[in-house]
Amino acid sequence: MHRYLTTILALTLLTAGHAASALQVPGPLVDSDWLEQHLDEVKILDVREDIESFTRKAVLVRKRFTGDLRLRRFGAHIPGAVLVDFLNIRTSREINDRNIRYLIPEKAEFEELMQSWGVNRDDVIVILSPGAANDDVTMATRLYWQVKYFGHDNVAILDGGMAQWLLEQKPASIEASEPKPGNWIAADERKSLLASSDDVARAIEDKNIQLVDTRSLGYYLGAIKQPYVRKKGHIPNARVFPAELITNAAAPAWFTDTEALQKMADGLGIDSRENIITYCNSGQLASASWFVFSELIGNANVKLYDGSMHQWALEKRPVEKMMWNR
Repeated sequence: MHRYLTTILALTLLTAGHAASALQVPGPLVDSDWLEQHLDEVKILDVREDIESFTRKAVLVRKRFTGDLRLRRFGAHIPGAVLVDFLNIRTSREINDRNIRYLIPEKAEFEELMQSWGVNRDDVIVILSPGAANDDVTMATRLYWQVKYFGHDNVAILDGGMAQWLLEQKPASIEASEPKPGNWIAADERKSLLASSDDVARAIEDKNIQLVDTRSLGYYLGAIKQPYVRKKGHIPNARVFPAELITNAAAPAWFTDTEALQKMADGLGIDSRENIITYCNSGQLASASWFVFSELIGNANVKLYDGSMHQWALEKRPVEKMMWNR
């Protein structure tokens, strides 16, 4: 009996010790030093559109007068990272007899994607983009939002992306690799992170819900539009919070300081602590403002309108725009 109790106690302590030592990301953003320290403990998902750059050598040069390194040609990847083709992480779906593009995949489809990238149930996930420009970062925030939507919380984004890693001259590889299939399983969908067109329509009339347009001013004012968006302008009563405010403009594209982001939001008439629905043209840029208000500022009441202006205009819903002479 004494031996039995001793064995149970030892197993209990071992299990508790294992749980206590399990790695957790320190926050929604991690820096390159933290990632380098934990390379063997995390699953790195490297999301990019230029997939050939994954196995292409990067070129760094020094500025003539300062001696600072700059990135002349982007390439390479962190050893052990898995390539994620950004063009494959979203899908098209029929909604009310309309074909809506750029939507989050269904649960089973996203589960299959994650498993194909070698992700397992208990993995600590770090997502990184090229980090060479503002648009790069929104690829990372979009994948982050989808991972959170399907219930995986132990996930972070590498601030500055691969550009930061290269400029710090940390280990990089150009070797191709094929991950072993993982066993990742999606949890129940977090509907609280997703807004529908009807939710947005109600928000137009509800002063307690703020609509945040994450596009540049040209799109917001109706001077220009994307070809796949049928109407110029913005959703009525929306406030603009351009994505270019969210990160540094050039490589490495770090996130703007959270306090500065909050002050800019205040200056643009957005209360970052109240109910918010973010949108853009297709749901990519909107994921960056969702990330800012939800993950960096800590507002638990932020939703992303996945269909964004693409779906809104297809459904012939109202828009506002500036009056132009021609």
